[in-house]
Amino acid sequence: MSKHAGISRFTYNWGLATWQVLYSEGYQPNHLILKKFFNNEVKPALPWIKEKGICQKITEFAFNNLGKAFKNFFAKRAEYPKFKKKGKNDSFTINAGGKAINIGGKRIKLPTIGWVSTYEILPHTTTTTFTISKTAGNWYISFSYEIEPEIPQKQYDYVGIDLGIKTLATLSTGVIFFNPKALSKARKKLASLQRQLSRKVKGSNRYQKQKLRISKLHRRIRNIRQDATHKATTFICKNHAVVALEDLNTSGMLRNHKLAGAISDANFYEFRRQVEYKASRYGGTVIKVDRFYPSTKTCSNCGEIQEISLSQRVYVCKKCQYTADRDLNASQNLEKYARLAKPCLDVKG
Repeated sequence: MSKHAGISRFTYNWGLATWQVLYSEGYQPNHLILKKFFNNEVKPALPWIKEKGICQKITEFAFNNLGKAFKNFFAKRAEYPKFKKKGKNDSFTINAGGKAINIGGKRIKLPTIGWVSTYEILPHTTTTTFTISKTAGNWYISFSYEIEPEIPQKQYDYVGIDLGIKTLATLSTGVIFFNPKALSKARKKLASLQRQLSRKVKGSNRYQKQKLRISKLHRRIRNIRQDATHKATTFICKNHAVVALEDLNTSGMLRNHKLAGAISDANFYEFRRQVEYKASRYGGTVIKVDRFYPSTKTCSNCGEIQEISLSQRVYVCKKCQYTADRDLNASQNLEKYARLAKPCLDVKG
């Protein structure tokens, strides 16, 4: 696995360096030209790439990834591609020459590599491509396959969702998903491990072992956060036909250094991303509410708009005396917005 990841990293870095040299000399390179030159001129001179047990498809996918990186950069969806570093996001992609590969159970036969055991039981299906990556000392395998769409019976036609830091999400139906605050709870332990790392000789065995401990803690934090987000978004999209969600400027909010850590821990961007694709999967619709819509300031009972401070957790309307939790009030306003946007919805029957 490490050899494959190393060859993939070397190929990607060679392609990026060559791309930069050719561009500086006035040429307009692309990943297909670089791949052809690498296979014909460079690869034959590097016997360690053709060692026994090495899948030769990894270099092809490395160039494809480089092409995608530049495509995203030119489309202004990502930054300029960077050189890969050993031990950071190690991964590679392989296939069986386009042939279908059977999958199922707790063992899988990878092209060239051979049989490997998996921790989780794999679904019985077929695929053509595998991406294998290393995170915190563990190797993970990912692949795609087709499934039949599941359209469950919806419990509610409309729902508004107010995202927050204290509570992950408050639904207009009254359901609340609490934020596990995984990073906040692990901050003290993380600081302790990082102090221990600073006292070790950089590059030594103990230094590497301590880095692995920190990586495992980061993985645990990420898994807790992802688990809470997946459970909440799956429940929402399975039980609600139309989901109203604020179009939050997450990247702009992260510039606020006082709230950046809490916002990252709440996983706002990932929450919205999951709602969008899961709603489509379960036959629902997502309505993005304009970020400047005053959902928090508006009374969900009479429509009066008034200022409310961030520390004020209960909304009390000065006009009709309606009282409600500020997050619940905001989510109810988002639901009303959705009803006006799609008034003719009929999901029951």
